[in-house]
Amino acid sequence: MAAVLDAVRAFFAPPAAPAFVIDTEAPADVVARKKSSEKIRRDRVPAEGLAIVARDRQGHVIGTVRLWNIEAGVSREGRPVDALLLGPLAVDAAHEGKGIGSALMRAAMLEARRREHGAILLVGDAAYYERFGFFSDKAQHLVMPGPFARERFLGLELKPGWLDGAAGMVVASGRKLSQAHMRRVS
Repeated sequence: MAAVLDAVRAFFAPPAAPAFVIDTEAPADVVARKKSSEKIRRDRVPAEGLAIVARDRQGHVIGTVRLWNIEAGVSREGRPVDALLLGPLAVDAAHEGKGIGSALMRAAMLEARRREHGAILLVGDAAYYERFGFFSDKAQHLVMPGPFARERFLGLELKPGWLDGAAGMVVASGRKLSQAHMRRVS
């Protein structure tokens, strides 16, 4: 009889609040999930000549990579260390596995070197980026603004020794979007 009464009570009891709800994203939610790299890129334009795309035979963009001007902390002498931040690197899902991402990486690195930049930093999968020469030890004394995974924070010196002694916070240093452009986009 007690089991029957418990079942009846449970049936008429107010429902417990769910542990979570599914909802439509609001503009404020986007800010809550911003990555450190996105914070650096916000309201900036990519470094000159370093917004690179891959196109298919019809001219459609199927991949992209961008590099951004940053200051990678300061040197031992206290001077800002100019560098680049890579990201995002993206390839259309229909074209993954064809070497497009690798080709974009090589093109970006070559162009950055040609433009005489000293180093590139990124937050990404070490297993993928190590083949291009990116390693965590190059960024070991640097930090990103906001949360980041230390083991995914990688650096590549385009000029030997460029990041030697660099320490501190990575901050944006590139050109800002013009206010007029920002109003048009909004």
